[in-house]
Amino acid sequence: MLLIAGAAALGVLAGTVTGYAVQYQREPTPLPPLAQQKMDGPKPAAVNDTTSRRSINANRWHKADEDLSKKLVEVPGGVQDSFSGPVSVDVFAAQWYREPAEAVGDAIRSGIKNVATATWAENDRNFIEINLLQFRDRSGAEDFQAGIEGYMPEKDYAGNTGKELPGVPADFGRLWIDSKAHRQPGYEPVRQGHALVRRGDTVMTVQWTNNRGDVDEKALVELAKRQMERL
Repeated sequence: MLLIAGAAALGVLAGTVTGYAVQYQREPTPLPPLAQQKMDGPKPAAVNDTTSRRSINANRWHKADEDLSKKLVEVPGGVQDSFSGPVSVDVFAAQWYREPAEAVGDAIRSGIKNVATATWAENDRNFIEINLLQFRDRSGAEDFQAGIEGYMPEKDYAGNTGKELPGVPADFGRLWIDSKAHRQPGYEPVRQGHALVRRGDTVMTVQWTNNRGDVDEKALVELAKRQMERL
């Protein structure tokens, strides 16, 4: 019986080797052509007066970016230097952090997915910036929120622990107005107000900067409420 079983196993092995040998002698069968020989995509364009942050980063855009930017409040009419739309993580980091490269790394480790920004200037005194940051999950959003709440009390930032934002539970948001204006020789005193809200996997920040040293807290809260409603 052992001999018969061994012969059967050898027969199977021989048949397999023969099959490989026959296949080896044959010409390779060409693969079918791709259904789409040329992938359409945005072509690089030279920088000019119509260049935008989106056109520069056209190949990095995704439909999810559009969906997030649609949740931004509308930029008011009659304002200056306005922008509204998706931005890349590195652009956001360059605008917000003193060490952008390190900030990008932290954001990626936190699982950031999309960033959308709206900015505008009012009467050369008030400068508003709203950011929506979407992460892969809630833990990433929680980490980002905790980071902001950790450094805002420092004197180089708000210089205080802030207070509750009306209509937002304490664990999900905060409001800060700089304790004092930041001054530099040759410049007007600058004071900022900040609103922070986390909802699910998304963090909302509203930054109100006044270059005369006075922040309209009521206007900041009202704007934050409008943005919260869009989320």
